Amino acid sequence: MSYNAQMNDTTERMQKVTIYTDGSCLGNPGPGGWAALLLCRGKEKMLSGGQHDTTNNQMEMQAVISALLALKAPCDIALFTDSKYVMDGATSWIHGWKAKGWKNSKKETVKNKELWQQLDEAMQRHHIDWHWVKGHSGDENNERVDEAARAEAEQLT
Repeated sequence: MSYNAQMNDTTERMQKVTIYTDGSCLGNPGPGGWAALLLCRGKEKMLSGGQHDTTNNQMEMQAVISALLALKAPCDIALFTDSKYVMDGATSWIHGWKAKGWKNSKKETVKNKELWQQLDEAMQRHHIDWHWVKGHSGDENNERVDEAARAEAEQLT
């Protein structure tokens, strides 16, 4: 059996989960919040949290990390985010950063290195199909995580 056939067989047996994530920051840096909506077999779970001194990008990343860590077993995930930073970082840039010892093209330490390392580790056991959704464009679930993330940030002001 080829590697692709093995991978397809494995992913077909994995639980299918849809995840929407968002981060919010009031001030950037400032108080921030994150939220993740997990949808599986007709059930849903909203996760959220916040930090006093953070950035929007850090909250976007924390939303994805928290969602992935909440899953008890490897899953086949459709992940929706309005953050090109997180999506491009996780699907493209991270490979070069890891190969260069977490340095960017200017040979400087990657910003948010610790979060990128956490995200990298959290992604390893899952099959993730990344989807970018335009923020504030009427996508119901993206709007829900946006509101939850903003509410977390506002509680910290």
